[in-house]
Amino acid sequence: MRQADCSRKTKETDISLSLNLDGDGRADIQTGIGFFDHMLTALAVHSGADLTIRAQGDLEVDCHHTVEDLGIVLGKALAEALGDKSGIARYGSALIPMDEALASSVLDVSGRPFLVFSIPLKNERVGMFDTCMTEEFFRALAMNAGITLHLQVPYGANDHHMIEAAFKAFAHSLKAAVSPLAAGQILSSKGIL
Repeated sequence: MRQADCSRKTKETDISLSLNLDGDGRADIQTGIGFFDHMLTALAVHSGADLTIRAQGDLEVDCHHTVEDLGIVLGKALAEALGDKSGIARYGSALIPMDEALASSVLDVSGRPFLVFSIPLKNERVGMFDTCMTEEFFRALAMNAGITLHLQVPYGANDHHMIEAAFKAFAHSLKAAVSPLAAGQILSSKGIL
């Protein structure tokens, strides 16, 4: 099974995470940030990956360290679960609507980390989640997972809808990218990713 357990402990955060890419979308998430728990649960459900997270952070400061560090840990877990990236489709894309918002996620599990992020968020917060941390989360995840990720919301009015659509689009594109190919095949003309 493609799974990984990762943790990170700093003076600002203490995070443990368990990821199973071949699960059935079960989520057990506790970050102390309600809206972020909601987004990570959506990520698990829509990707089909089982995800267990326990995160404690310096939320008395703000949510920055918790959200960014969780992106780091999830990215490392994803990289570990995929190993040499053999036997996966490698590419994934999804368009997900949520009411007035439309999100697009296109990714390549390439070993070359890159993020293009274009979401016109308008408000400072959704619940206790700073909306600017959406980009920081996906940047940390992409850099540590070694994926190229293009995440866009070309239009939308409600920040909750735009962020949730983006998380769900990412989940569906990830599910497609890590779906199995012939055993051992690496989808690259170089023979390695």
